[in-house]
Amino acid sequence: MNLRRFVVMGGAILAAFLFSVWLNAPDLDLDPIAPANLASATTEQVRAGEYLVRVGNCAGCHTAQGGPPFAGGRAIDTPFGAVYSSNLTPHDETGLGRWTDADFYRAMRHGRSKDDRWLSPVFPYTSYTNLTRADSDAIFAWLRALPPVDRAQPEATLRSPYELQLATRVWRALYFKPATDAAIAAMDRGQYLVEGLGHCGACHTPRDDRGGPIAASRYMGGEIAGLSWDALPLAGLGDDPHDPEGQELAALLKTGVHSRAAVAGPMAEVVFNSLQYLRDDDLAAIVSYLRRLPKAEPPAAPRVPRVSDDERAALRKRGATIYGEHCAECHGDDGEGQPRQYPALAGSRLVTAVSATNALRLTLDGGFPPSTDGNPYPYGMPPFSQALSRADIAAVLTYIRSEWGNDAPAVSVVEVERR
Repeated sequence: MNLRRFVVMGGAILAAFLFSVWLNAPDLDLDPIAPANLASATTEQVRAGEYLVRVGNCAGCHTAQGGPPFAGGRAIDTPFGAVYSSNLTPHDETGLGRWTDADFYRAMRHGRSKDDRWLSPVFPYTSYTNLTRADSDAIFAWLRALPPVDRAQPEATLRSPYELQLATRVWRALYFKPATDAAIAAMDRGQYLVEGLGHCGACHTPRDDRGGPIAASRYMGGEIAGLSWDALPLAGLGDDPHDPEGQELAALLKTGVHSRAAVAGPMAEVVFNSLQYLRDDDLAAIVSYLRRLPKAEPPAAPRVPRVSDDERAALRKRGATIYGEHCAECHGDDGEGQPRQYPALAGSRLVTAVSATNALRLTLDGGFPPSTDGNPYPYGMPPFSQALSRADIAAVLTYIRSEWGNDAPAVSVVEVERR
């Protein structure tokens, strides 16, 4: 009995020791990160870093509303609580002032902080691990040239146990493997931008209940956690970047509009902060890569109240009248829209999405495409939350989602009330 207890106790101690070793183990599948000499960063390197910061839309997360640029403090909402962005300015106490280029590259490549903490996967190091050392150093050189701002990073408000380093380590074991130099070198420019600094998969690949990307539904869109918006699918668009749709996609990313569509919500912010500044050759490379993405398994359809056939017919009839009174003047009697002004509703991927989330948000709250060099004075959508009842909004959206060849699920009054 005593021997058995001794064996059990010894086994528990050994398991605890091995677990501790695993928890604190370094990343052994990459070579050690050597420091570089950025004290003599060239003007060209700093300029390259500024461009790469634009590509990565770093300002989008690391600038709080009304706060100093790149000083962090913006809340990033997740299903597990809020995480606040860090200060990227070179302040010694609260920013990157005491970091080295090697520290910065380790954060990007391995997802580990200067103090060796496992970084929250809200910071998309699962994409940034595909960044080359030269590009990481250029970004760091530009960040070092910013004026330092004393702004401490607020503590995350994650619920237990997600605030623990153990939870982050387990998540990494399930979903993260650092990139290798060989894998990065094999990427073409479009793949490098989409899979790396652009981190497009962070929103456009759906997530499971643990916050991990669902590989089987890669780039098939879905709910953006914490934002109450959906990301549209990027996969399965077609493999010819030179056809009219490919050219339209390039215009949409560059200006926020094309002849039949406009971006809105979080994507409008991405275009405003980032994509409008990209070189034409980089945009062409991105479009080429996106057009090659194979269609994958769609994400699970959202659970919404069922609408009977009789209810659907009644909603459509009522919605036709409301559309004629409030929508047809801009979007056309047949949903054809007006090029580069009011998006077409017939055949719209936003309108016909399985989830009506984006259409609901725009109808209730209105919205504007971003103001860009290619479209400095965008046409906007007014909010209808005060002008129309919830029943009216359900009716007009059901009509729009099922007219002119559109074939999407009806929208119930209960679904509108939930927004």
